[in-house]
Amino acid sequence: MKPKKHNYLIPLLFLSIAILLFGCAETKKQKKKMTTMTLTATAYNSVEHQTKKGNPSLAAWGDILEPGERAIAVSRDLIKLGLDHNEEIEIYGLPGTYIVKDKMHKRWKQKIDIYMGLDENAARNWGKKKVEIRFNKRDRPHDKFSRQAEDAR
Repeated sequence: MKPKKHNYLIPLLFLSIAILLFGCAETKKQKKKMTTMTLTATAYNSVEHQTKKGNPSLAAWGDILEPGERAIAVSRDLIKLGLDHNEEIEIYGLPGTYIVKDKMHKRWKQKIDIYMGLDENAARNWGKKKVEIRFNKRDRPHDKFSRQAEDAR
């Protein structure tokens, strides 16, 4: 009796190795640029005397903020720098990540407002601090941190 030849094993082995090598390779699109900034941080609550009348939980982009949510508002100059709606950030000294869900009045510059639900005492105790934030920069064509802006320099 003649042993069966397994002609499909060698191509299958090469295909498996190729998938493993190319599947694990990091593409340019997968790379994220970490951006770190130091700015002023204050805190705010979902109460009418701090926000708009009618629905104090309604954020400027239309999101509904809920107590316990880790959200921030950003000054509009930071939006132009790439810290845009739904961007995820880390605030050094605070646990977890925060999501950009709101924007501040145009008079504020280089500032974030940390959402503290309904706890006005926590917001008062926070006060005003200089903090360092870090976020994964998504590449957008017209902001300061984009690859296109770097290439033009």
